[in-house]
Amino acid sequence: MKAKQRLSDLKVMSGDQLEQEILNLKKEQFNLRFQRATGQLENTARVRVVRRDIARLKTFAAQLRSGSAK
Repeated sequence: MKAKQRLSDLKVMSGDQLEQEILNLKKEQFNLRFQRATGQLENTARVRVVRRDIARLKTFAAQLRSGSAK
């Protein structure tokens, strides 16, 4: 996600798009962890932001799945 995607941006995404965005964020999280381990990480706050974005997307995806199942 960019700086902060609005909930309305998430609502227009399909389940596949949400999963792809989660995958992209997990790749970024891996790269950030690797940079931190090697001492190359400049923006340490980005680790926290990415982790929260992943949680936000997973929560929204779960709500979408449970809402469509009902």
